[in-house]
Amino acid sequence: METNSSAGEKFQRLVALMARLRAPGGCPWDREQTFDSIKPYTLEETYEVLDAIDRRDWKDLAEELGDYILQAVFYAQMADERKLFSVEHALDAINEKLVRRHPHVFGDESAETAGDVKRIWGEVKAAEKEKKGAGDQGLLGSVPRALPALVEAQQITSRAAGVGFDWENPEQVLEKLHEELGEFDQARRNASQPELEDELGDLLFVLVNLARFVKVDPEQALRKTNAKFRDRFAYIERKLAERGRKPEESNISEMEELWQEAKG
Repeated sequence: METNSSAGEKFQRLVALMARLRAPGGCPWDREQTFDSIKPYTLEETYEVLDAIDRRDWKDLAEELGDYILQAVFYAQMADERKLFSVEHALDAINEKLVRRHPHVFGDESAETAGDVKRIWGEVKAAEKEKKGAGDQGLLGSVPRALPALVEAQQITSRAAGVGFDWENPEQVLEKLHEELGEFDQARRNASQPELEDELGDLLFVLVNLARFVKVDPEQALRKTNAKFRDRFAYIERKLAERGRKPEESNISEMEELWQEAKG
């Protein structure tokens, strides 16, 4: 592994490697990829970064971040081949944006709190949209519809709350949650499947708002609960294996007993 070269030199090497892979005589798989075919890998690499952080595996995180950075370089290389833009343009764009959106650091603005920073960021972003002529999209127009539903709900409710369309406190959200639970229970008993789906969506939407009020990332909270479930169910499988059985050969009472052991 190279240790003496700078981060910039290492990045240039990655750019050069990607160009070589896409060039005639390069890698057949890399050469046939498109913007659309790479998208699933980008999503996969994003979640692998999050997983490494959840596991506090810093060595693995360094490797996953490399894979994540490769995604950006891959897109930039394909864009360069089509004369759309280059990786230098992408880097210029983010560098300029960071300076532009931090006038309290690089300019004359003043920000004493994180709330001040969010306000300034929003004002600068709104000015950028107006300059681009994108102001007619509406407040939620710039939130991608292709986001995972949980993340989309998080972003659109945060945007709406930013202009005052929000509850006043978590207690009001809890009241709404109980209301939606009642409506879901009623739908479960009497409604059609589309109506049941609609009520469940409302219920999940309120839970996202509750998470926002208590400053918990619902995506990360659910990921941690998923990991916890995996660990506890693996415990059940191990204990059953010690008894010479598989889960499908057990029963709910035995598995629930082992589940409680796993919790302990």
